[in-house]
Amino acid sequence: MSTIERQPAISTGQRATAEDRQHGRDDAGRDRDGAGRDRDGAGRDRGIDGLRAYAIGGVVLGHWLVTALVLLPGGALRPASPLIAMPGLVPATWLLETLGLFFFVSGYGSARSLRSATDRGLGSTDWLRRRLGRLLRPVLLLLGGWLVALALAAALGTPAATLRTAATLVISPLWFLLPLVVLIALTGPLSRALHRYGAMRLSAVAVALVALGDLAGRNLSDTRDWPVPLPGDGSWRVPVAVLAAWLVPYLLGMALAGGRLGERRTGWWLLLGGAAGMTALVWYAGYPASAVGVPGAGMSNLDPPSLFAVSLALAQIGVALLIRPALAGWLSRPGRWRPVHRLNGAAMSVYLWHQSTLLGVTALAALVARLVGGGAVPGLHSAPDGPGWVLARLAWLPLLGLVLAVLVGRPARPEPGSTPRAVGADLPRMRRRSG
Repeated sequence: MSTIERQPAISTGQRATAEDRQHGRDDAGRDRDGAGRDRDGAGRDRGIDGLRAYAIGGVVLGHWLVTALVLLPGGALRPASPLIAMPGLVPATWLLETLGLFFFVSGYGSARSLRSATDRGLGSTDWLRRRLGRLLRPVLLLLGGWLVALALAAALGTPAATLRTAATLVISPLWFLLPLVVLIALTGPLSRALHRYGAMRLSAVAVALVALGDLAGRNLSDTRDWPVPLPGDGSWRVPVAVLAAWLVPYLLGMALAGGRLGERRTGWWLLLGGAAGMTALVWYAGYPASAVGVPGAGMSNLDPPSLFAVSLALAQIGVALLIRPALAGWLSRPGRWRPVHRLNGAAMSVYLWHQSTLLGVTALAALVARLVGGGAVPGLHSAPDGPGWVLARLAWLPLLGLVLAVLVGRPARPEPGSTPRAVGADLPRMRRRSG
């Protein structure tokens, strides 16, 4: 028997009756459980869809607000961070750095998608090939387009500093594909491990590996206070920390999909435990309070992910479990659901192209300003040195959103029996070097 718990299939197209409503069906005939899951043929979970929309919105807004491209006298663009001049913005990074939440909903979606594929008689190899194919095709399109664009820009005499900035902004968000592909490929074995050991035991092992990576990063193996030398030369630290850190939320998402993760009680434990971990790490262990990296700081919580990043992910997942039923109910109205559904369907494209949007709008504005003899455009090319820059950047967000919507176009239809298309592919992060 499959280790993934089965749920009874509910036919589509049913219409609600008085009896239906007594048994939890809504007016559209969708069968809902207490957490707001749509148990129709599409397998929608509007609470999870709402969380995914928040996660993709958070990473886009986070990148657009934390990334400044300052125009230098020679016409080149260099990256800068408003967190240097405005440390009071640090709490905002706890809300907008949603990578842990992304891996959580990815684990949930991958587990449900694999179960649906198994129910349809699709082998795990075919499922994996199709899922990874949906990940890689848009990535290849992005890289191919930017290779051509950068080659043309270099031929036209674009400053080398600007080319380096552009390449960094375009390529850096793609790093998350490496741990994501590994975790998607391991979804089947992880499901069996969850059935045997449980999410908490497996997560504890992963957290221990992240802690070991943090110790290696601080060179504690060379001090007398650390009795056991850490293995090797430390080159293992980054890949181990990246995979282990994001394995934790991925496992919790899979556990939720399999009915092995409680709702409110577990949510409170994760929220309080994650918040306590963040507080202790900052106050007593010297970790930076920012969820993303700050240029010039001695340590980043995301490069590679630290115990602080894991604690933040746990706190966010705790909140997610607590609000999921209410969020599903709030999204039951078509007017609220429609934009969330569209954003989920285009999540991979939104993630891949949002930095390109910022770079394109900024470069075009710099070119226009140079042609008309103007200076740096506030909020785009000016130095992020105060609240005025934040207000100016906020004023540019509607235009950036419009351009991104044009680039993304119409979202593709989701695969049958899963949460939105490329559920495992939606993930992203606050840019690696600014994170």
